[in-house]
Amino acid sequence: MGEGGYWELATASTNPNFGSNPSERSLEQLLAAGIVLVEKPRGPSSHQLAAWARELLGISRLGHGGTLDPFATGLLTLLCGKATRLTEMALKVDKRYVGVLRFGRAVEETEIEAIFSELTGVIYNVPPLESAVKIQVRTRTIHSLMLLDTDPDSRIAAFELSCSAGTYVRTLAKDIGLLLGTRCELTELHRDRTGNFDQSMSCSMQQLADASFLSREHDDDSALIKLIAPVETLLSGLPAITVKDGAAAALSHGAPLARPGVVRAPRGVPEGAAVLLQSIKGEAVSVARMTVDTDSLPEMKSGEVAVARAVMMETGTYPRSWSRE
Repeated sequence: MGEGGYWELATASTNPNFGSNPSERSLEQLLAAGIVLVEKPRGPSSHQLAAWARELLGISRLGHGGTLDPFATGLLTLLCGKATRLTEMALKVDKRYVGVLRFGRAVEETEIEAIFSELTGVIYNVPPLESAVKIQVRTRTIHSLMLLDTDPDSRIAAFELSCSAGTYVRTLAKDIGLLLGTRCELTELHRDRTGNFDQSMSCSMQQLADASFLSREHDDDSALIKLIAPVETLLSGLPAITVKDGAAAALSHGAPLARPGVVRAPRGVPEGAAVLLQSIKGEAVSVARMTVDTDSLPEMKSGEVAVARAVMMETGTYPRSWSRE
């Protein structure tokens, strides 16, 4: 039966001659589906930084998940190759920022904390005129808004913000000013966390340039390999269903997952949920949508379990099998 919150549904082994552990991938494989976390400096836009990285790495498919304004600094997620299929997922994760506000008058610490408390929870958040999206009222969630330090004489305050994706911090600053009855300007903004990624995992653009130079000019890929994480790091928050080698081969062609191909599945995942279909070696095969709930799997002998939404595995990674996997 199931142990530790999982259903053990089949006994299966994996062929060591095909596929590989994600931590053992070559540079070519990482560029085909990988993640680079860069520390964006003040000045360039997120699009400019992505364009520079695309040129440095010598690949045509590279995007970013979560735009930072030119004046802002911090974590920017770059998606290489097939990882660009997960852009929407990267955009939807929660973010954490630290920043500095400047007020039009001296504001007491107690005043700021009271307003911060009012703005915690679900709020209305309108994109500023400077943004590239349609100006319309939307709701966003402020998980926490904390005052870190304040200097009434200089009329500035430092804060930490944890919020849902798509929160416009400039707008939040203006709202703080309206509630305080004074001007409030966002003068500094730094993103130090995005989803499961934090600042300790990032590199500078100079480090990326140096590692790319070593790879290109000296055939030394070791530094660049350390800076590119396998795509699985972005998918670690999804419930993971382990599948047989033969099922992975079929899934890489976009086929749905059938019940005989399932090795292991977490309990309690409902129909319609997004899941990661992974090989026995831990490779991401695809992001899929459940067409049944996982608690019904022990009673199933056949039938469709999940349909692919974004295929990650290259075709031919595992040989096709004619068995019912």
